Amino acid sequence: MPTAVNDHARRRDTLRAALASHDPALDALLVTDLDNVRYLAGFTGSNGAVLVAADPAHDAIATDGRYLTQVAEQSSDLPAVIERDVAKALLTRAGESGIGTVGFEAVALSYADHARLTGTGPALVPTTRAVEALREVKDEGEIALLRRACAISDEALAALVAEGAVRPGATESQVARRLENLMYEFGAEAVAFETIVAAGANSAIPHHRPTGTVLAAGDFVKIDFGARYRGYHADETRTFVLGEPAAWQREIYDVVRAAQTAGREALVPGRDVRDIDAAARAVIEAAGYGEQFLHGLGHGVGVQIHEAPTLGKLGSGTLSDGAVVTVEPGVYLPGRGGVRIEDTLVVRADGPELLTRTTKDLIAL
Repeated sequence: MPTAVNDHARRRDTLRAALASHDPALDALLVTDLDNVRYLAGFTGSNGAVLVAADPAHDAIATDGRYLTQVAEQSSDLPAVIERDVAKALLTRAGESGIGTVGFEAVALSYADHARLTGTGPALVPTTRAVEALREVKDEGEIALLRRACAISDEALAALVAEGAVRPGATESQVARRLENLMYEFGAEAVAFETIVAAGANSAIPHHRPTGTVLAAGDFVKIDFGARYRGYHADETRTFVLGEPAAWQREIYDVVRAAQTAGREALVPGRDVRDIDAAARAVIEAAGYGEQFLHGLGHGVGVQIHEAPTLGKLGSGTLSDGAVVTVEPGVYLPGRGGVRIEDTLVVRADGPELLTRTTKDLIAL
């Protein structure tokens, strides 16, 4: 089910409360990042901006004439300003409403646009992660959409395996395109990112792009993929083996699976994100493969495929109840092959909720 209008209004109210505590205090925030526009207003057009003011009577959305009908349908609770230059239109409106200080998203607004808009009306103050900080904790409506995105992903992978598409003689690209088509068939609006299919030695490359490499007996086949459903992304990785696995393959698979279990069990609200990474990494290091775990343990997932929090050595802060994150340890042996196992999970006080439910047993195809 789509996110309700009152969910968007509630998010704007939460953001509104944060404006007063910003240093300096803000009379309004100009939101130009399109993912944040969707989060706050439900609008999915390619040109849009939202003004969230301390006084909700001054809230507004702006877009151009191409989206006149769409903005009325998707953001019916906000007055719409129809102008091509959406940022300038909202700042002009803010000035006419007597708003004195407006924050802007420093990452989303270019230097050239800032220079162009300075003097339009209100004073402009840079902000960072004002909306992204709110997005870190998902509401139950968002979790329902993520749950469906993950279910579509699981269904598509099950169909891919059942029809025998992951087999010797197929190419990485053929498998990837078939899996993407299946995600669409099961209800995805898009793929969450370019599907990774990595066979044989290529499976030791964490973010290998599919090529014409032919799958062969004895290969690991690592598949990293996800569906996007109504703006929300799934992220899942499973690693298969073609034929009877060799002893070294079983060994590193078992190590990664144990590390993934440790990482999932460490998903406790209030825990330092670096400690969660460390819990999984310790398993791999104890097995002697520490130098072959080449990336962080995971990341947040939502309206973007990679968002806060970061679970890794370079992360900061603590894990929040209601965050949705991946747990994806891996071991990569150059020239031989690699394993990654990844789930998307909701952090809950009584233990994480698993959204990607495909088995993590080593499957020989």
